[in-house]
Amino acid sequence: MMYNVGGMSSEDDEVQEELPEFLQVTEAAEYIGVSAQTLRRWDRSGRLSPVRRAESGYRYYRRSDLEPFRLEYRRAADAALEGGEIFTTSNANIEANEQLREPQREAHRAVREHFATSDDAAILVIPVGCGKTGIMATLPFGIAQGRVLVITPNLTIRKGVTDALDIASRECFWARTRVLSDFTAGPWTAVLDGPTANLHDCIESQFVVTNIQQLASQADRWLPQFPPDFFDMILVDEGHHAAAASWQKVFRKFPNAKVISMTATPFRSDQQELVGDVIYRYSFARAMVNGFIKQVHSRSAAPEELYFTYRDDTRRHTLDDVLQLREEQWFRRGVALSPECNRHIAEASIHRCEAMRAETGLPHQIIAAACSVDHARQVRAIYEECGYRAAEIHSDMDPDEQDAVLERLRLGQLDCIVQVQMLGEGFDHPRLSVAAIFRPFRSLAPYIQFIGRVMRVVVQNDPDHPDNKAYVVSHVGLNNEARWNEFRELDLDEQELVQSWLRGEQDEGDGDAEGEGQPRRFDDGLLVNDEIISHFIDLEYLDPEDDRVLDEMLAQRIAGGMTLGDIVTREQLRERLRERRSATDREEPQPIPVAPQRRRRAARTRLAQRTNSVAARIMRDLGVSRAGREVARAGLLRGGMANTQAVTALLQREINGYLGIGAQSRGTLTADQTDAALNELDSLGDQVRDRIRDAMERSS
Repeated sequence: MMYNVGGMSSEDDEVQEELPEFLQVTEAAEYIGVSAQTLRRWDRSGRLSPVRRAESGYRYYRRSDLEPFRLEYRRAADAALEGGEIFTTSNANIEANEQLREPQREAHRAVREHFATSDDAAILVIPVGCGKTGIMATLPFGIAQGRVLVITPNLTIRKGVTDALDIASRECFWARTRVLSDFTAGPWTAVLDGPTANLHDCIESQFVVTNIQQLASQADRWLPQFPPDFFDMILVDEGHHAAAASWQKVFRKFPNAKVISMTATPFRSDQQELVGDVIYRYSFARAMVNGFIKQVHSRSAAPEELYFTYRDDTRRHTLDDVLQLREEQWFRRGVALSPECNRHIAEASIHRCEAMRAETGLPHQIIAAACSVDHARQVRAIYEECGYRAAEIHSDMDPDEQDAVLERLRLGQLDCIVQVQMLGEGFDHPRLSVAAIFRPFRSLAPYIQFIGRVMRVVVQNDPDHPDNKAYVVSHVGLNNEARWNEFRELDLDEQELVQSWLRGEQDEGDGDAEGEGQPRRFDDGLLVNDEIISHFIDLEYLDPEDDRVLDEMLAQRIAGGMTLGDIVTREQLRERLRERRSATDREEPQPIPVAPQRRRRAARTRLAQRTNSVAARIMRDLGVSRAGREVARAGLLRGGMANTQAVTALLQREINGYLGIGAQSRGTLTADQTDAALNELDSLGDQVRDRIRDAMERSS
C-alpha cells in the first residue's frame, strides 16, 4: 500500500487515522517517503529505533515515531515547488556583461540554447583558470526554474565555490562582476558541511553546495531527505568524476533536473563514458591567447649517449636508440627510477625556474611528479643537493604534516614540492610555474591535471607578461612528449576527436606508475650507469607553425571591437612570432655543482629512508605484520622486539657488514661509500629476507 505525503486533504487525514499504529519496514518507508534501505541504515545509526512485537518477533515502527520524519519530508516536497523564482525574475547581467570572461558569457548562452530544445545532460569543457566557479554562479539565471544543487569533488573546491556564492563574502562573484545589483531576496546559499546543517537550510536557500562524499556517502544522511523534484538544476564541478557510481546515484534521485558538468578533461582514465554531450568547449590555446592561463612550453632532456645495464648486458645507446626504446615499458621505468636521469630533469627545471626568477624577481616555484613515496624522497634529495629547499607530499602523510608542507610552499619557504598523486583538482598556487615530471604518464587525463597546477596566471589578462609562462620539464626516455602531443591535438582538433575520447576510445598505454604507498625495488630492470645530455627538445603549445594556433590569435579581440585578424595577416603574425622565438637565447644543459658535504649528507639521509622502505618490503615478502614478533621468535635476535624493529636491525647489520664498518659508524662514510650501499640495498634486503625465512621455517 502507498501513503501519500504531499498535498494532503482532510480526506487524506481520515485515511491516515485509519492506518495501524505499528508499521512494517516497507510500510514505514512508504509512509515517510524514503526507501526501505534508507530506513534500515537509519536503524543501524540509531537515528530511528524500531520495536519488536512479542507475538511475532518482527521489527515494527510506531507511527508516532515516524511522524516527525514524514512531516519533514512533506515540507521538503512542498518546498520543491518554490525556491527558484529568483532565477526567473532577477535582472541578471550575464551575456552582455563585459566584466565576465568570454567563456563565462559564451557558456551561459550555450546552456540556455541547449535546454531550450533538449533535456539531455550537458558537458562544458573549461580549462583551469578560466572561471568555472563564475560559470556555476551565473548558469541558473534565466535557465533554472527551481533550486540548484552544486556538487564538488572535494572540500577545497567546495570552499571556493561557497565563498563565490555567499552574498556576505568579499569573494561574492555576483557583486564583484555586477551580475546582480539587488541582494534583498538573495540568492541564499546553504552548505551541506556536517551535522550543523539541516534540511531547513536547504529549503530556505536557492543554492545548495556540497561535496559528493557528504551527499552520497554510505551513511546516506542527505540524499533520502530530498524529494525527486527538489532540485531543478545540478551543477557538477570536475565533471569527469560524474561517471562514478556515487554521482550516478545522485542523478537517479533527481531524474528531471537539468545536469551540467564542467571539466577541463572530458574523459576518464578508466574509459567510462561520461554523462551528456559536449555543448561548449573553450580551448586551452584560446585561454592562453587571452591571458586566462599561462603560456605553456615543454622541455625534455635529450641524451647524446646513455649507458645502461639490462639483464646483465651493459650497452651504449645514442639519442636515436633512446627515442625507439622509450616505447618499451621496462625502459621508461628504468629512466624514471634512475638517479642520473632524475638529476638531469632536476637540473633543467632549476635552471628554468632560476631564469624566470631573474627576469622579474618573482619567486617562482617547482612542482614535481614522482612514481611513489620512495621515489619522491629520491627526487627531493636531488633537489636538496642542488641547493633547492624541497619537500615531498603524499597521502600516506598525516594531514597535519601535509598542511605544514603546503604552508611552507605558500610562504615561499620551499622552492620545490614533490608530490605523489596529490595536489590535484582545486589546488591553486600561481607561483608554481615549472612542472618537473619524473614519471611516465600512462594516460592523458592525469597528465593534463598535473600540468594544470602550473597554469594559473600570476598577472591577470596579460598573456605576454613574463610571469605568465609555464614550463613542463621531463626526459625524452619517459616518452611524456606523446602525452604533450595528444593534449595539443585534443585541444586544437575538431569535435570528432573530442567525442572519441568521451566515448572512452583513448589508448590506455601501460601501467608505468605504481601505488604511492607500496615499497618498491630500485634495482629491478634497467639500470642507468651514465648519460651525457647534449641538448633540450623544446616545444611550444602556441606553436607559430600551427595554423590552428594562429587562427586563435587572429580571433583575439583588441580595442574598438576589432580582432587582431583585422590588422594583420596570418603570415605576418607567423613571421613576428618566429622573430620573437629566434631572439630568445638558446639554453644548453648545464650541470649544477654539488658541494661534497651536501652530497654526503643527502646520501646518508637517503640511505636511512630507503632502509626503512626495504625493511617494509621484506615484511611484505615474508607475509608478517609490522607489530608481530615472528622474526624475533625465529632466533636471529635477542629479545622480543616487534617485526619492524627486528627486520630493520638485521638489515642495518647487513649494510654495515657490506661497508665493513661497525655499529654507529655511518658518520665516517664518504659519499661514494654511501651511494654504493644505496645501489646494493635491494640485494642486501633479499639476503636478509631469505635468512629470516630459513630461520622461521626451522623454528616452526
